[in-house]
Formats: sequence, C-alpha cells, structure tokens
Amino acid sequence: MGICAEELRTFVIRPTLEHLGHRSDAAEELLLATAARESGLGFHLTDSHRQRHTQRQVLTRRQGLGIFRIRPFTHRKIWDQFLINHPNLASTVRGLASQHEFLTNPHGELATNLRYAAAIAWLIYYRNFKALPEASDIEGLAKFWKRHYQKHPDPSKDEFIRHYHEYIIGRHEATAA
Repeated sequence: MGICAEELRTFVIRPTLEHLGHRSDAAEELLLATAARESGLGFHLTDSHRQRHTQRQVLTRRQGLGIFRIRPFTHRKIWDQFLINHPNLASTVRGLASQHEFLTNPHGELATNLRYAAAIAWLIYYRNFKALPEASDIEGLAKFWKRHYQKHPDPSKDEFIRHYHEYIIGRHEATAA
C-alpha cells in the first residue's frame, strides 16, 4: 500500500513547490503522476524488488530511490550541473534536507525525506526550462515525463497514464465517497 494521492499532494508536493516558488497545478499533477508511475505512490522505495526480473548489471545502473525513483547519478547531476549555477535555489533545496543525514548519506534523503525528494524530482523537470502541459492534459504530462524525466530505453507513456488512472484517479474517487 502506497501513500494517499491527495495527502501526498497536500502535505508534500504543494508545500514543496510553494517553498521553491514554482507552484502550479500542472507541476503538482506532474509530480503526483511521476510518483504514481515510478513507485506506485511509494509502494516500493527502491527497485530491489525487480532484481529477479532484471540482470544485476542493468539494475545497478538504473536503480532509483524513493517515491520518484531518482538515481544517485541523476541526483549528483542536479547538484553538480544545475544547482551549482543557481545558488539561491540550491540553498532553498538544501534547507529541505536533514541537517546531518544529508552530509553522511545524501542519496538516502531521496528515500526518507519526501519534501527533499519532491524538490529534486521537480528540478529534474525544471532544469530543462520547458513549458509544462496543462494539468488536465494527462497525455501531454506523459510525453513530458518521457522526454525529460524517464530516459531509460522505451519508457511507456501508456504505463504512465495507466498508473495515473489507477493510483490517482482511482484513489481520489475512492476517498471522495
């Protein structure tokens, strides 16, 4: 069982985007859908459960952490190639990280600190400086995800959309009853 979609939006994604000064309906929807696609809204925090289905060499190369499945390599790139050129934003993001844990295990923050992970996930998209599709354009969000976030061979837009409907729309309708 993962995290309730509306609670993830309300208590993690929205306040994180507001803290970064980047809040929009489209950004919220994109991050929520990304978490749905990448981890089933937190059902798994690593790709280790897929080990029996994947060669160990490929798993190590692609393994992501947390609800957004961010790879340590990508995490380092955000800091070393993007945030280095945006010191005010870097300071804001660093403020979301744990004081001591970030220094000893920075990648661990991706699995244990939801607001920090949401900020890094957002920056993976934001660093491209591309306009987002409308929040209601799920097909457009899926294309945006495929183009800017999930670059492994042949990421499935259909799977992104299916996870969106299963984890976000399905749960939202269930909690509204």
